Amino acid sequence: MSGLMLIEPSKEYEKQALEYRQEYIDYGEQHINGSCGLIHYTNYDEWLEKVRLAQKAETSFVNVPATTYFSVRVTDNTIVGTIQLRHELTDELRECGGHIGYGIRPSERKKGYGTQQLQLVLLKAKELCIPKVMITCDKDNTNSRKLAQKNGGVLEWEGFSEKAETDIQIYWIEV
Repeated sequence: MSGLMLIEPSKEYEKQALEYRQEYIDYGEQHINGSCGLIHYTNYDEWLEKVRLAQKAETSFVNVPATTYFSVRVTDNTIVGTIQLRHELTDELRECGGHIGYGIRPSERKKGYGTQQLQLVLLKAKELCIPKVMITCDKDNTNSRKLAQKNGGVLEWEGFSEKAETDIQIYWIEV
């Protein structure tokens, strides 16, 4: 497994981002966690504008500043994942969503990239002086649960979330 770097989305990554999006669709998935809604955009420039607007609370769709990153494999410059760091929590994000949303492209799962990606974004959280981050995951998402735990996540709560319409778990990670 090669190392990753976090890259903020730019026009330079348009072709790769659309291929990344298409892979999720080809796998029958309808959501790309941590991507600022990339799966819903065929126009990359419109999606880039949404990512830009999300960086300020006044224009962010989650009402807090949020930075979206591509996780790019260093050896071949391939987008392996997406991860979003929300700089603060609203009541809604405390219920479901947390500080961090993340996804790994289907063909690259179970290779350790999720752990690397989360470790890199935890460094970004530290730079922003966020003392601890909250991660939520579906209770039946074993990979996400293990990822949170592997990075120091402590289970705070589990139960049914009306917002998510499923059983979730809430983990906190000290930064």
